[in-house]
Amino acid sequence: MTGRPELIAAALTLAAGTYGFRLAGPLLRSRLRFPPRVERLLETAAVVLLAGLVATTALFEGHGVVGPARPLGVLVGGVLAWRKAPFLAVVLAAAGTAAVLRFCGVS
Repeated sequence: MTGRPELIAAALTLAAGTYGFRLAGPLLRSRLRFPPRVERLLETAAVVLLAGLVATTALFEGHGVVGPARPLGVLVGGVLAWRKAPFLAVVLAAAGTAAVLRFCGVS
């Protein structure tokens, strides 16, 4: 697959599939019933999945461990999000914390 038409067809197919998966959730949510235990498990699984994603992106870069600036910035953002601060404040505080730490020589 080296030609431009094949690449465009692959991109459109991927876009349609992604949109279909995203659309299936709201459409099927009202038609499917899960037991309460399964719903709690799915909610917990989503939180665990997001926590794992945050941990891996905050602590590792490539094959190595990053310095303390990024995890501390993520920690500040996490605390502010937990305290229900506005999203813009969370992002700016997290980025600002990491930037100030890096400016001070803490990588």
